[in-house]
Amino acid sequence: ILGLDKKHNLIIVGAGHLGQALVNYRDFERRGFIFRGIFDINPQICGTKIHGITVRPMEQMEQFVKDMEIDIAVLTVPKSGVPEGIQVESVHLSDSLMKLSYNLSSVEAGQE
Repeated sequence: ILGLDKKHNLIIVGAGHLGQALVNYRDFERRGFIFRGIFDINPQICGTKIHGITVRPMEQMEQFVKDMEIDIAVLTVPKSGVPEGIQVESVHLSDSLMKLSYNLSSVEAGQE
């Protein structure tokens, strides 16, 4: 029912400590959440690899999302990097990914 029998393509936005830790945590892949790309605004980080995935500049994200059929973007940016007026909530990522998987499965099944 959670849609965990399917694979979901993810990107990480923010290649800092949290973004790197998530990409290196293999349990997500076992649950069907596949990290396909990592994006960052820091030119010194872009071009480096994290767990075999090249960090790309933000300018490439829109086309990458289309080309790689990305389902989910995980934002791992500091709260100070979020524009004013945006509500920020800390979440337990595993729980949130399970809920997203369920929601994506419902949409695919036409049960919006």
